[in-house]
Amino acid sequence: MPFGKIDKADLELKNCEFEPDANAEVLFDKGDVYIDRQFDIVTERHTRIKIFNDNGKKNADIRITYVSANRLEYITELQAQTINLVDGKPEITKIDKKQIFTQVVDKATSATVFSLPNVKPGSVIEYKYKITHNSIYRFPSWYYQKKIPVRYSELTTKIPEWFYYKPQFRTKQMFAKNKTENGSESLGYGTETLSYSYETSTRALANVHSLPDEPYMSSDADNLDCVHFTLTSIRPPQGFVQSGADTWPKIGGLLADDEDFGKQLKRKLAGEEAFITKAKAFAKDDDKIAYLFREVRNAMKWNGDDSWYTYDGTVKAWEKKTGNSSEVNLILFHLLKQSGVKAYPMVVSTRSNGRVNPYTPFLYQFNRAVVYIPVDSTKRYVLDATNKYNLYNEVPDNLLNSTGLYIDKESNTYDLVYLKNNEPVRQSYFINAEIKPDGKMAGSVQISSFSYNKIYCTSKYKTDGETKYIDYLRHNDNNFKISELKFDNMDVDTLPLLQKMKFDFDLTGSDDNYIYFNPNQFTSLHTNPFLSENRFTDIEFGYRDNYSVSGIYKIPAGYKVDVLPKSMTIVMPDKSITFKRMLLQEDQTITVRYIIDHAKTTYFKEEYQDFREFSKQMYEMLNEPIALKKG
Repeated sequence: MPFGKIDKADLELKNCEFEPDANAEVLFDKGDVYIDRQFDIVTERHTRIKIFNDNGKKNADIRITYVSANRLEYITELQAQTINLVDGKPEITKIDKKQIFTQVVDKATSATVFSLPNVKPGSVIEYKYKITHNSIYRFPSWYYQKKIPVRYSELTTKIPEWFYYKPQFRTKQMFAKNKTENGSESLGYGTETLSYSYETSTRALANVHSLPDEPYMSSDADNLDCVHFTLTSIRPPQGFVQSGADTWPKIGGLLADDEDFGKQLKRKLAGEEAFITKAKAFAKDDDKIAYLFREVRNAMKWNGDDSWYTYDGTVKAWEKKTGNSSEVNLILFHLLKQSGVKAYPMVVSTRSNGRVNPYTPFLYQFNRAVVYIPVDSTKRYVLDATNKYNLYNEVPDNLLNSTGLYIDKESNTYDLVYLKNNEPVRQSYFINAEIKPDGKMAGSVQISSFSYNKIYCTSKYKTDGETKYIDYLRHNDNNFKISELKFDNMDVDTLPLLQKMKFDFDLTGSDDNYIYFNPNQFTSLHTNPFLSENRFTDIEFGYRDNYSVSGIYKIPAGYKVDVLPKSMTIVMPDKSITFKRMLLQEDQTITVRYIIDHAKTTYFKEEYQDFREFSKQMYEMLNEPIALKKG
């Protein structure tokens, strides 16, 4: 509907018809994208949102991000207003233009930010604007789905015959509207009038469910219904057909020559000679890599900004000892290269930014630069020094199961590498405990944490401090006390983290005749996160987990085992997860062993029912208690 015109029924609407619990609903989101006579791409957008309750009011805070460098993109004709039903009639409150702000995100990106006025439960907000893209390569993507339900979303594109954009759709339902029409127009071309044909396509979705935040969901970007466009060719009215940056080698070549990427790689850093000299003194490349990675990781502070390009440049970032992710890692690359290590810069996408689609060459899929080192045919390193607790010999977990593009300008090679970790990541617990007749348990435990588990525990301990870390180990259970906590190998990248501690535990639920205890006390596997009946997104673990729990429990004199859970093994129908539970009693000792082994990292939402049923069984078995009876 036109801006400012609204059905009374929408103002009286109490909830979303197809998602009644929603706090707000997009009534419609309409986009018209066309190429104007200056060959700029123009998007005209009109969005209208219904607010149902106080929790939905946050949807009136609007943020529109765009590439502002060199006025590559700019916003005009912005209008915004709130519509309320007052005494049975629409009341409109327009936004004061003084309340519309421009925020600088980085040297290339800005955001227009505003909050709609007079918003309350029952309000309808709407805004419209025009955004112009001064590059035919930057055809905008369209997201049909949002974090709140969408009643109707429509995109119309009008493209002249001279440009071919390849669309890539990701939708979970049929289009409510899908039509294509052809037409013709003319424009002045020098002293002549040039006629040309164009294609207009309109595609819409209706009643689109919101994208919920679900446990082990990789990212919004990987799951939202959307369409992306890639320019593959230009056919001008006169001249030769040109291809766009439609291959990964072309994109790699652009990066290699980019002022904010490739031209930063050889720039001399102040005082670099001392680091390079020391690195060269190591006989093995692994030692050089470990040394320089540690030095840059400890010296540089990541400012929290992610971009595939540098902001201040490597030289200035090194002087300030602060930079964005690409500055930090391109500094590391430079030092490694100068020290004789065969290393390459690589652009990647973090998990929150979404997986890279290898079949759609597009630079803006990436949001970070790292260092790529192919060690041999079976081993490669991906170094990211932005996280103080990353290990040089582990691909960072927030880059796994996606694709990186490495840049080798010397040999003119620019290729994709799929980033994964096939090895199971181990976490093992060994408990030696004695149960007392008064319903208490005391003993010792050793936890061995490998790879990403080591990174997580080290980060949590050094960030939160010992008191909060102990609370985390005991799951904030006041019946559980931990003492004599000691760590080994925390700062040795090649060895697992060992945590050793003493503990005392009051076994709740016990009485004068029975003592109950659960051997699954120290793991984080207490609460099943997969309880929802339905799943809207894929389950993404990132890497294979391997848990093992071994315990020896001495039971008190005068007690015998009343209930001992049976030793059992359960396996997922596709054999991707195995859970083994083994319990044995011998005299006054109970031996317990649990093993969980994951053979794959991703489960599609279509597999959820089998996965949910397996998880239910596994968590029930993990938390089944042992009962001791007096006499």
